[in-house]
Amino acid sequence: MIWCKSRPMTQHPRNLSGLQPTVGWRVSPEPVAYPDAVAFMEARAKAIAEGEAGELVWLLEHPPLYTAGTSAKPADLVAPDRFPVYAAGRGGQYTYHGPGQRVAYVMLDVRRRGGDVRAFVHDLEAWLIDTLATFGVMGETRADRVGVWVRRPDRGPAVEDKIAAIGIRLRRWVSFHGISLNVAPDLEHFSGIVPCGVSAHGVTSLADLGISATMVDVDRALRAAFEQRFGPTKAD
Repeated sequence: MIWCKSRPMTQHPRNLSGLQPTVGWRVSPEPVAYPDAVAFMEARAKAIAEGEAGELVWLLEHPPLYTAGTSAKPADLVAPDRFPVYAAGRGGQYTYHGPGQRVAYVMLDVRRRGGDVRAFVHDLEAWLIDTLATFGVMGETRADRVGVWVRRPDRGPAVEDKIAAIGIRLRRWVSFHGISLNVAPDLEHFSGIVPCGVSAHGVTSLADLGISATMVDVDRALRAAFEQRFGPTKAD
């Protein structure tokens, strides 16, 4: 089962901190190879489904690469020889991962959390929007476009850029893959693809918006916003 979908957000979070088990929270200090990350996620998701491991959010960066979701169109891979390209198995189309982008892989038991996959995806969107609000950025979702977007009135009245992506997969009701938030990546690297199949809009980052934030700052904001939406965390 795969999901990569957006909709307008509600104003009030679902605070589950008193209802859910504590989620492991892991931060990798060095870039992680994509195949290694996928192998770990698949093994951890299996262990969670079998009751042999706890839920986990894993924060990391990747070396420069492109991933193709299950809806990816070959024509959207503009520069196939630029960076390694991996079939991701998640929902969505092409996306870029690389230094300066915070990836959060989310291995959670969705059935234990109510079994509503659509609501779960919306909570991931809300998590990103709440995180961006910490830095004074208004993130928004669009019914016809995946991800989280910011308006760019400095570039025109109708200009919007993508700042975060969402793409998950479920196996035995446990999610893996997750979200990515552009902190300070090289935005030119996105030119090798049509990000998520959307060519009419651009890509931005906190740095591009003039916000100076370290990855530690972003991680702190992500964790606080996650706990408001999904419940308590602990170091893994």
